[in-house]
Amino acid sequence: MAALPIYSWRLAPDGLATRRQLRAAGLRPGGQDVVAELQRPRRKRGPLVAYLYRIDLALPVRAMTPGRWAALVRANAARRTCPSCGRDAGYVIPAHLGACNPCSA
Repeated sequence: MAALPIYSWRLAPDGLATRRQLRAAGLRPGGQDVVAELQRPRRKRGPLVAYLYRIDLALPVRAMTPGRWAALVRANAARRTCPSCGRDAGYVIPAHLGACNPCSA
């Protein structure tokens, strides 16, 4: 297997994008393989690597169905519900506390 081409930060050729850039454009990789790497220098822990995909092979993002929206609403409600008192805290309960602020105090 051949090594991927590596580009420096902000020097990638046109026609390539990261997952985040594809998502901002309403696209997704769509099963295509990574075509290159983008390296951003970091001082202490080595370079930060992002994978690049071809924009012309990217597919549109799938639309959210009513069932997916409902599942997302339920998941977010579960993250806000305190397991101790059962009330909606109005914020996402921190995992390190495991309960709303009044219950964890």
